[in-house]
Amino acid sequence: MLAAVAVVLLTVPSFASKDRQQAAAAPATQSADKTPPSYDMKPQSLQDLDDMHKKFVALATAIPQEKYSYRPAEGVRSIGEVFLHISNANYNIPNLMGTPVPAGFDPKTFEKSTTDKTQIIDQLNKSFDSAHAAIAQMTNADFNKPLPKLGPDANYGDVVYLLVTHAHEHLGQSIAYARVNGIVPPWTAEAAAKKGQMKD
Repeated sequence: MLAAVAVVLLTVPSFASKDRQQAAAAPATQSADKTPPSYDMKPQSLQDLDDMHKKFVALATAIPQEKYSYRPAEGVRSIGEVFLHISNANYNIPNLMGTPVPAGFDPKTFEKSTTDKTQIIDQLNKSFDSAHAAIAQMTNADFNKPLPKLGPDANYGDVVYLLVTHAHEHLGQSIAYARVNGIVPPWTAEAAAKKGQMKD
C-alpha cells in the first residue's frame, strides 16, 4: 500500500510548494521545514475529517445488516468492505507520518476481517478517532514538514490531504450503494424533512 500511496501523493500538488519556494529564497538560517504555511490547514482538516466521520457512521447505522454483503458486481467491494476499507486507510495513511497502527492490525486482511455491522461501525469510530488524534497533535508548521520517502516535493500536508480526500471519495461510493438499496442518507432525510421535500 505504501507504494500505491506514494504514487498518489506524487500526483497531487504539495500544500506548501509555494511556501517551500519562498523558503528557498529566504536566508540560509531559515529552514524550509520550520516555515509554516501561509494558511491554517489544521482546523479545516479536522472539521472536514469529523464531518466524514459523522456521515460514515450515520450511513453505516442506517444500512441494515443484511445489506452489508451487497456488492454491485463480482470483484468489487461490498458495503461492509468499503466501510472497513475506510477504516483501514484511516489507520494506514497517518502511519506514513509515524502514527502507530493498532496492535495486531494487518492492512492486507483487515477489509475482510468481519461482516458484522456492530464491529464495522466500531472500527469506523475507532479509526476516525485515531486519524483525528494524529492531526490534532500536529502544528500548522508540521503540514509543511518534508516527507522525502514519498518524493522530493511530498510533505505531511499531502498525507492529510490524501486522508481527507480518500474519505470523500468513498463516502460518495457508499451513498450510491445505499441509494441503490433504497436507503436515503440520514442527513439528506433530515434536511428534506425540514424542507418538506426530498432532495439528493
